[in-house]
Amino acid sequence: MSVHESPTNFALTTRALLRHGRGIAFKTKTVEWTGAATLEFVARAQRLLAASGVTPTSTVGLLTSNRAETWCFGIAAQGLGAKVTSLHALGSAEAHRFQLEDSEAVVLVLDSSHYLARGAELQAALPDLKILTLGPAPYGTDALAAIEAGGTASITDLSQPHMIASLNYTGGTTGRAKGVLRSSGAMAAMSASVLSEFELPSIPRYLAVAPISHVSGTNVVPTLLRGGTVHLLDKFDPDVLLATIAKERINFTLMVPTMIYGVLDHPGIDKHDLSSLELLLYGASAMSPNRLREGIERLGPVFSQLYGQTECYPIATLPKRDHDLKRPELFEACGFPTAICQVRLLDDDNNDVEPGQPGEICARGPLVMAEYWKQPEQTAQALAGGWLHTGDIARADEEGRLYIVDRKKDMIVSGGFNVYPREIEDALSAHPAVGMAAVIGVPDEKWGESVFALVVRRRDSEASEEELIALVKDRKGSLHAPKQIAFVDALPQTPLGKIDKKAIRATYWSDQRRQVG
Repeated sequence: MSVHESPTNFALTTRALLRHGRGIAFKTKTVEWTGAATLEFVARAQRLLAASGVTPTSTVGLLTSNRAETWCFGIAAQGLGAKVTSLHALGSAEAHRFQLEDSEAVVLVLDSSHYLARGAELQAALPDLKILTLGPAPYGTDALAAIEAGGTASITDLSQPHMIASLNYTGGTTGRAKGVLRSSGAMAAMSASVLSEFELPSIPRYLAVAPISHVSGTNVVPTLLRGGTVHLLDKFDPDVLLATIAKERINFTLMVPTMIYGVLDHPGIDKHDLSSLELLLYGASAMSPNRLREGIERLGPVFSQLYGQTECYPIATLPKRDHDLKRPELFEACGFPTAICQVRLLDDDNNDVEPGQPGEICARGPLVMAEYWKQPEQTAQALAGGWLHTGDIARADEEGRLYIVDRKKDMIVSGGFNVYPREIEDALSAHPAVGMAAVIGVPDEKWGESVFALVVRRRDSEASEEELIALVKDRKGSLHAPKQIAFVDALPQTPLGKIDKKAIRATYWSDQRRQVG
């Protein structure tokens, strides 16, 4: 190992737990662990994983709700030099099986209190897979009983910065899901970047409500490094979330926009004392500027936006000071590039765009993925020219803030003109009756594609199709105005809480093709 290499994610984590051994590291409804107790569990988990066949370069799968035990197993595996692949909490049996097979997982750590039936399906489909269950089950090994029976253990650190520590999969919105390889050094750099960029409270009391297997989990190690406590909720429930913030004096949390909308629309929001909240990070998808204004008015100046993706995180952040009700134009920004992430906006020929013009966000630095797992062609395309091509189209203002126009793949081409759905969604969401909106392009005999919108109206509110079309036409022009609006009770969401446009297209493209045909 070179003297110039960064620490590993495992070394950073164990250092934090050792330093703050007396403080409470994790807290749930049933568990309250000090840093020392967490470190001891990690050591015992390492012994069990090694006995189950985990060696350096092995893959360990995790399928769980938000549990401290599963997080410890993931860290333990990384300390053995293995990589971790986290299965989507709401994924299908087919998706789970694909990920375990594709990642070549040798062990699956499974939360049997939530996924008992799914574990049985996976064991039948993958008989060679070793399953460690968090509690008794009619298959596999009860990991908690084995850890208890094994007694004390010592930490093993076989990790090195260049070793792959994480193999997480993209959502597969453009086809086959891709496994993203990230090194242990890159994950440590991510934690350092979060600490330097995200305005965390001095001693965080972090409430993890979204799955810590994904973006919510990126705040766990930074919280532990500050000597804070990670409070875990096993699912998103506005009642429980609001009550927990009040009871535990939570000062920091992360939510995707759909969760924030659910909290703002909850009738019990004003019944709880939320004054302890200092930072509410949001990201993973665009947030309506109108709803963001509402959030600031009701919760105070606590909002900060994060931007990144599985392949590189974090890329940019919009600080709290830019969530200024006097400067609402900044609400459309996703933020400034982070200190250790270089960013360029490039055109289709990989040239820098002119100032103020839209271009693809391309990133470079220690946070970027190593490659796509077993997909060399996709890797070469994504990393062409030595830059990660994110697929997001943005423009930059004079001070360097990035404003995402839309996903490159979501762009609508109507009559030869480029139309970006996010701009239309923001215009629709400006109407007080609109809770959420999703816009796609559908086949059109004359224009190639036409603008189609789905709208969820807020409780006890009304807005007609004609009214909303006129609103978009007035704000953006006739090119952007939807040709049709469908009012729905809810929008389909991915397991991570993003609006699932793939599912929307699957329904409405087939319907429209029949009409066009």
